Amino acid sequence: MCLSGLDYFSTLGYQPAIAVLAAGALAPIATIILVIVTLCAALPVYRRVAEESPHGQGSIAMLERLLPHWKGKVLVLVLLGFAATDFMITITLSAADATAHVIENPLAPHWFEGQNVAITLVLLALLTALFLRGFHEVMGLAVFLVFTYLALNLVVIASSLARIAAQPYIPGDWWAGLTASHGSPLAMVAVALLVFPKLALGLSGFETGVAVMPQIRHRPGDTEARPAGRIRGAKRLLTTAALTMSAFLIASSVAVTWLVPEDELQPGGEANGRALAYLAHEQLGEVFGTVYDASTIGILWFAGASAMAGMLNLIPRYLPRFGMAPEWARANRPLALVLASIAVVVTVLFEASVDAQGAAYATGVLVLITSAAVAVTLSARRKRQWGLAVGFALTSVVFLYTTVANSFERPDGLRIAGFFILAIVLVSFASRFHRSTELRATTVRLDPAAVALLRGAEEDGLVRLIAHEPLRLSAERYRHKLEHARLASHLPQQSPTLFIEIRVGDFSDFAQDVVVRGIERHGYGVLEATAPAVPTAIAAICLHIRDELGIMPHVYFRWTEGSPLRNLLQFLFLGQGEIAPVTREVLREAEPNLQRRPWVHVG
Repeated sequence: MCLSGLDYFSTLGYQPAIAVLAAGALAPIATIILVIVTLCAALPVYRRVAEESPHGQGSIAMLERLLPHWKGKVLVLVLLGFAATDFMITITLSAADATAHVIENPLAPHWFEGQNVAITLVLLALLTALFLRGFHEVMGLAVFLVFTYLALNLVVIASSLARIAAQPYIPGDWWAGLTASHGSPLAMVAVALLVFPKLALGLSGFETGVAVMPQIRHRPGDTEARPAGRIRGAKRLLTTAALTMSAFLIASSVAVTWLVPEDELQPGGEANGRALAYLAHEQLGEVFGTVYDASTIGILWFAGASAMAGMLNLIPRYLPRFGMAPEWARANRPLALVLASIAVVVTVLFEASVDAQGAAYATGVLVLITSAAVAVTLSARRKRQWGLAVGFALTSVVFLYTTVANSFERPDGLRIAGFFILAIVLVSFASRFHRSTELRATTVRLDPAAVALLRGAEEDGLVRLIAHEPLRLSAERYRHKLEHARLASHLPQQSPTLFIEIRVGDFSDFAQDVVVRGIERHGYGVLEATAPAVPTAIAAICLHIRDELGIMPHVYFRWTEGSPLRNLLQFLFLGQGEIAPVTREVLREAEPNLQRRPWVHVG
């Protein structure tokens, strides 16, 4: 909870000030609406996400299952773009806000002024170094920082409420001012609803809450497919975090609205972006205020840890599996260095400005929450849970409205998210193209019938395989194909031969287990398998036959008709196309030794 709470609870550093800037004296009412949405909409959605996607992939995995082939892959890439926006801006914005607290502390050296970028980069370097050291160190520090920060906030808020209780005219004056400005409670709620999208950062912790689920231990009886104990733990995590944050949000909003002068909350004011820190210094003295600042700086700096953990969980589960990232992207340390480099670039481009990054942060958060609401709606509908489907559909509408309103009001967020999406899509497809001639079979297995066919067709330590497209399966077609192979490739008339047929399954997948079945069709022996791409599957099967049975395969192809460019695109996106040369290239890359490489014949 503390790891995800680094992101969630750290928003107390700036959320109360944002609420007052957005809603003015209505900030407590707007915050109550935010809490209602949190507990009645976002929390049920993510409890359902935790149940249906218990391996940390969140709603992205749910939506991928609902859309097959490239539609699902492209949707995942787009959502990963928004997730990257959310998580990367969490890292850079939180570090930038920590820098602001460092510079604005009364005890900070005067030469810190204007060094926002340099200090933020130092904080990012320290965060990366901690991840390179190890994940358990990150978890331990997260627990310490979160509990310390919440305890200090509790002291500040208790002191503020005690001050309000000693001056009972403050609530009365506040309500009189609201009544004079808005007339009726209904009008107040209506205005608060209109400014709700500006408070959406208060929902920022749910996606990281489900992203850190793999860190929750399995319980006795759990299976990888259905880790019931982990799911229960994740639900408790989300509920506890939401209830804790809701209480702090309401109390802090009341304290800031009633006690902090409005001009101090404006840009340039002493309470801008640090309202609770302002109260800590004013009410409890410079020593306590400095301790509070140090705690706030620590949790804001370390809020990037939960975002980094989310990215380190999401990226290895998708991009390498899609063939859209190198295999080393599955390793935490190299990936952490890449993410840190991106964070440095973002920090420099935005000059470590909190305000400049706020729109992108809100956009990423809202899109991911909306996608989660849509995913659980579709899931409930598919399972014919009509009551839940209607409830989740209404929740989806609320978050969709919030997302659209935020995008119209702050379009910069959508532009920045669009840049992340474009970058991920371009890098992903470039990687897929670069890795297209890899062996794309995670494993190859020959069934007993396939082994028997291969042993029976072996002649002088080799076996002849004729590649056949499994579209026309008549006896005439097999006879014609065999005659053509003997004519075009000068096969000996009496030599035994087998056909090899690859059925293309989900061609958008990069790799899968290949099971080779041996069958007889019209008196001809056939090796049959299903794979995402024909050439890579044939190459993997040939290498497996050589290594496991000690038989050297010779594969016979016909040239493919049509444009080479069109055939290349067909191979990249549909798993077919120019089969013969690609098979040979895959074999060449997989086996540098020409003497041990299976033979490819084309006629």
